[in-house]
Amino acid sequence: MLTRRHGNLRLRKEPAPAAAEQLEREGYAHIRAVLDPESTRALGEEIAAVFDASGTDRERDARDEFRYGMLNRSPLAQKAIASRAILDAIEPLLGEDCHVIANTAWRNAAGHQGGMWHCDAGPHVPRAENVPWPDAIPYPVFAIGVHIFLQDCPMEAGPTAVLPRSHRSGRLPPKDRLADLDLTFENQAPVYLPARAGDAILFVSDLWHRGTPAKPGQGRFFLQCHYGRRDLAQRIQTTAEVNHLSADAIARAETERERSLIGLHQPFFYDG
Repeated sequence: MLTRRHGNLRLRKEPAPAAAEQLEREGYAHIRAVLDPESTRALGEEIAAVFDASGTDRERDARDEFRYGMLNRSPLAQKAIASRAILDAIEPLLGEDCHVIANTAWRNAAGHQGGMWHCDAGPHVPRAENVPWPDAIPYPVFAIGVHIFLQDCPMEAGPTAVLPRSHRSGRLPPKDRLADLDLTFENQAPVYLPARAGDAILFVSDLWHRGTPAKPGQGRFFLQCHYGRRDLAQRIQTTAEVNHLSADAIARAETERERSLIGLHQPFFYDG
């Protein structure tokens, strides 16, 4: 656990909430009733209105499942992601000055097929398979993803599955088993995270996780927020839209590497 003091990170001496300890140890946590029923209903209605009033944000969203930058589009989304129940769990791992790096609403259609095993833009400390992480050093956490559920997500709706402690692996899930629901990590089977409306699930960005297939007639609706250490740049808008560059500097960058060197990156995980 850590804390930010006078601009630098230091070891935290104060006790941390159980959710923070579980995030550090297992890579995930489940916090119940982050939002009360009335707040959950109002947030769901506001986000549904954003979906209905706008088109897809990216060409790759062929299923019309998500909307980026929700804190810019929904006052209630901005309020929800500031929940102290969430911040109390993540600040001991990211620092009290952590910030939102991405904020996306998801509306998975009924009968969706989930996704593949992945980690979010990590691993941040890549290692070979035969190099275990030392138990005496807590694995550093750079970003944490949170899903705030706007409707119940029972097992039939295809909840998120996680592989506990895989955030310490320093590796991506094996390529030949990305679709395998029976994938294990260090002999640990996947843990499914069904949730009630108003609950939040949290996971370290390096953790192996995936959405799972839903039954017919069942879908998911949730607000996703990624929080990062202050040192990580925000990704709420792409660097083509928001950057620190003059028009002349942009014009001088002729190759793709020259563009990425000055901060003009191709959109990737979190970006949008």
